[in-house]
Amino acid sequence: MLPLDVNLIDEAGRAVTLRTVIGGLPTVLVFADYTCRTLCGPILEFTTAGLAKTGLKPGADYRLVAIGIDPKDKPAAAQAMRARHIDNGSAINAAAVFLTGGEVAIRAVTQAAGMHYYYDAEHDQYAHPAAVYVVDGNGTVRRVLSPLGLDGADLRLAIVDAGRGAVGTLADRIHLLCYGYDPVKGIYTERITSLLAFAAGITLVALLSGISLMAMRERRSWPP
Repeated sequence: MLPLDVNLIDEAGRAVTLRTVIGGLPTVLVFADYTCRTLCGPILEFTTAGLAKTGLKPGADYRLVAIGIDPKDKPAAAQAMRARHIDNGSAINAAAVFLTGGEVAIRAVTQAAGMHYYYDAEHDQYAHPAAVYVVDGNGTVRRVLSPLGLDGADLRLAIVDAGRGAVGTLADRIHLLCYGYDPVKGIYTERITSLLAFAAGITLVALLSGISLMAMRERRSWPP
């Protein structure tokens, strides 16, 4: 559960809370070092590319939130990161919020999410996992996905799951029954094979039990 009332700063320099930013919608959350010169930018690009393929409506079905993990970063750095890695005219850009904050606020959010990072003073960068968090409207982390190879299907399932019935279609919910989430790989994997194998096992046990019962009754009917 994320601390929804922690104070952060939006790109306009206004104080906001996560509760206000999430607004009760499923939220795709990315932690980033806004001055990072390696993976943070591509992670944002992979995420927005995946969101564009979900078929869901940004701003109506979900929000995209980025939180800077470097307390030295100011709103201008957040604006620059957005401009470099998200298409300015896209609907996803309109539904995205980039936040900065102080050390205490950032630590509160990252610790709640279970996200660990390390400051590399020599290069003035932060080492941290590549991960995309999907949070429900109440601020509970529902899924942690790998942004590397992230596709629209995985993101859609995660957002539908975080929507708790308010997002997606009946077909999406049936999909969730057939696809299990693999927390090790950070992706959804088809589990229908496992369910069918389990059902087949139950059926086999029932058949063998029935045959055994019939055989016992037949033996009892034999004359002494």
